[in-house]
Amino acid sequence: MIQAGLGHYAIAIPALLLVLLASAEAIWPRRALVLGRNPRWRTHALFFVSNAVIGRLLSFLVVVGMAANWSDTHKFGVLNLVALPFWVEAAIAFIVLDLAVWLQHFFMHRTPLLWRMHAVHHSDRDLDVTTALRFHPFELIVSTFYKSAIVALLGVPLLVALAFEIWLNANALFNHSNIRVPRKLDRILRLLLVTPDMHLVHHSTLVDEQRHNFGFALTLWDRAFGTYRAESILGAENQKIGLAMIDDGRASGFIWSMKQPLT
Repeated sequence: MIQAGLGHYAIAIPALLLVLLASAEAIWPRRALVLGRNPRWRTHALFFVSNAVIGRLLSFLVVVGMAANWSDTHKFGVLNLVALPFWVEAAIAFIVLDLAVWLQHFFMHRTPLLWRMHAVHHSDRDLDVTTALRFHPFELIVSTFYKSAIVALLGVPLLVALAFEIWLNANALFNHSNIRVPRKLDRILRLLLVTPDMHLVHHSTLVDEQRHNFGFALTLWDRAFGTYRAESILGAENQKIGLAMIDDGRASGFIWSMKQPLT
């Protein structure tokens, strides 16, 4: 009952943020869109629906369920070996889970099979808040079981696992958004968090730039592992987004995008 009730927040908070960021994009756009909102938004809405049924529901049931059953009930995992204050456990869990997501993203770009799935996300020729919804269900399933294993091994408490899922989704929506953040504010924010301009570099058509700025939330890991890049070599205004081999509107179609890993 508690788990189901908490799940409403995991859906409501990102949904509200999606609406707010989409509204902000219309008022303070960072870049002019190449293909525009339609049919991209329709395709991304279909991705959201399919992933809500397959991926995000699975994420909630498996990742959060793993925390409830293994950590809270059976006291399994590293964090259950030593008695720590709840806030210390939460801080450790957030940092380790964020690193785990960074590593997952890194290997998505380095492993051919995983890249075929992840390339669906990168094939979008524009970058806005709805791009954060553009993940192939195969990738969501892989990501779910990977995070579940980390949650179980670490012994992440239920509330912390749920909070991290909300935190991760909220940050992904923010840093994919097409919002013009003032440069001074951007510099301050990216001391800790991945900003839209920072993540923009990662969506470059240049392969070398795609292998930088893997963070979804914290900038710590890119700085620590030498994959941080402040800006595209072409500059934020001239940088092209997407995949070099896709220079038309194919990726705006849902069926084509779903088939993309198989082509």
